[in-house]
Amino acid sequence: MPHTLMSLEEAAEFLHIDASDLRAFAVRGDIPCELQGDRLSFRRGRLKLWASQRILGLQGKPLADYHRRGKPRPRDTSPDTAIVSDLTDPEFMEPAIQGRSKAAVLRAMTAVAERTGYLYDPDDLLEGLRQREELCSTGIEGGAAVLHPRHHDPYMFEDSFLCIGRTPSAIPFGAPDGSKTDIFFLVCCQDDRIHLHVLARLCLLCHGGLLNDLRAAASGREMFDTLKTAETALLARPG
Repeated sequence: MPHTLMSLEEAAEFLHIDASDLRAFAVRGDIPCELQGDRLSFRRGRLKLWASQRILGLQGKPLADYHRRGKPRPRDTSPDTAIVSDLTDPEFMEPAIQGRSKAAVLRAMTAVAERTGYLYDPDDLLEGLRQREELCSTGIEGGAAVLHPRHHDPYMFEDSFLCIGRTPSAIPFGAPDGSKTDIFFLVCCQDDRIHLHVLARLCLLCHGGLLNDLRAAASGREMFDTLKTAETALLARPG
């Protein structure tokens, strides 16, 4: 549930950080928390939003460090395992998204999500995407956005999946550096932990040159192959 309360230890495990570091964040007011008696508590929904915003803003060593702290789960999210290419397919790629506004792109990407066969209710997804963008833009530096619904309801999708869309020309999407956006990742995960690891992996790939390769791809199949090649190369790096 989006508002489930978590203890300090549970929240630290969820974020893959030390409990002492999490306590320091809370004392400084850097992370949303509540004081119940003498115990710190964290609401899962607020914690997830804080984590996703933080991951989207990370670069370089801090992003790589977060990524390496992954632990194997029922769907393996360990640092040496393919995550994003396992969630997608050539049919989940759209190299010609027709949209000149944020609202139009959200509708178009929802239509791409329908092609996966995993989406139960397109209207629910579209509303979740709108709510997330109202909180703050999912645009990142380099001309990309990592779209995702505000809440990750396990009953919204039959399984987790990833779609990628590309607009013919870049549009304003609220990126922190003021740049326009033309590459749109749509991340739909049933599980919060998978979601955060997918965000971290995608950000690493984007900072590593994936975006320009996706722009050069001539078809959905080439976009998929580009993503898979980039992730394979990332996993082959030492350390």
